[in-house]
Amino acid sequence: MESLGTILAAVLLFAGVVILFKTVRMVPQGYEWTVERFGKYTHTMSPGLHFLVPVVYGVGRKINMMEQVLDVPSQDVITKDNAVVKVDGVVYFQVLDAAKAAYEVAQLEIATLNLVMTNIRTSIGSMDLDESLSRRDEINAKVLVAVDQATHPWGLKVNRIELKDIQPPRDLVDSMARQMKAEREKRANILEAEGFRQAAILKAEGEKQSVILEAEGEREAAFRQAEARERLAQAEAAATEMVSTAIAQGNVQAINYFVALKYIEAFKSLAEGPNQKFVMMPMESAGVIGSLAGIAELAKEALGQQPGRVVTGTPPRVGG
Repeated sequence: MESLGTILAAVLLFAGVVILFKTVRMVPQGYEWTVERFGKYTHTMSPGLHFLVPVVYGVGRKINMMEQVLDVPSQDVITKDNAVVKVDGVVYFQVLDAAKAAYEVAQLEIATLNLVMTNIRTSIGSMDLDESLSRRDEINAKVLVAVDQATHPWGLKVNRIELKDIQPPRDLVDSMARQMKAEREKRANILEAEGFRQAAILKAEGEKQSVILEAEGEREAAFRQAEARERLAQAEAAATEMVSTAIAQGNVQAINYFVALKYIEAFKSLAEGPNQKFVMMPMESAGVIGSLAGIAELAKEALGQQPGRVVTGTPPRVGG
């Protein structure tokens, strides 16, 4: 009898412990538990301490309410131009309604993963290979909108979808590398040709400016020379006029001046000839000296005709 009472007491104690654990429930932070009465959903328990009537009420599903990360495995996707690429990614989602996530879909993570993979194939399949490689952000946004709308009835919020890697076939990678190299060589050749062209243009412009400046210099020099010759001609004309006037007045010294001047100029031209090394010619010194004396007489007469001038001295006699 005593052993039977001990066994009964142990059974009652065990039942009491079980009932206590069934009655008192503590939900951890970041989770929500659904409550079922005879298998039917009644309400959701938030984090904290809760009491349930044993046998009648029980815990249905324990739902993680924190943001979760789901890896998308690599899969083969055919692009619009029939190129096969391998694509993988990652999904960030969060449960907002525990009851919908528990009872609206079976195997929530697998359903979400399949939905993401399907939309990735759809988005990349509508693009060419170059577009799928360069417009990754557009693909992410398109897949995110589609998956978020599809999972909304499940009580989910898909925050982000990122494609981690898009790998084209090896032969396409090699082709793109060769194409890139050819494009860079093309740009380099174009830049080099443009440099040569610019250098040639600058050189031609410099030569043009040099020719223009040289022509302007020659023009200015010619103008100066012409002006000098004009002034020399005016001076010679004035001198000739003076000599002619003196001759017309019967001044013999003017004739001597004119003859001596032409005589000296002719001798100078003969002496400065490039092929003349030694010149021998008769010269009557008395005639030349007489001409020079005539020049002096003309100068004295010209000075004597000016007002306020007094000419003194006896002019030298002219020989011949």
